[in-house]
Amino acid sequence: MKNTRKSKHKNIIGPRVKAARMAFEPMLSQDAIAGCLAKMGISLDRSAISRIESGERYVMDYEAVAIAKCLKVSIGYLNGEK
Repeated sequence: MKNTRKSKHKNIIGPRVKAARMAFEPMLSQDAIAGCLAKMGISLDRSAISRIESGERYVMDYEAVAIAKCLKVSIGYLNGEK
């Protein structure tokens, strides 16, 4: 089994989450994303969003789908597709 605790990056969507959040009109705060997720029943606070964006936190598949919905982008975009 691969030891992932030492791995620096724990997700691949972080940079795209940040880019989509910053490009959103008007720009969304990390708190706004957390609020949107809370409405969907997903409990992630501002700190968790920050850690996702920096690659320091793993992201569950259902969280990634919900984040994509909040940002109004496709899950493919978050995964690196154009």
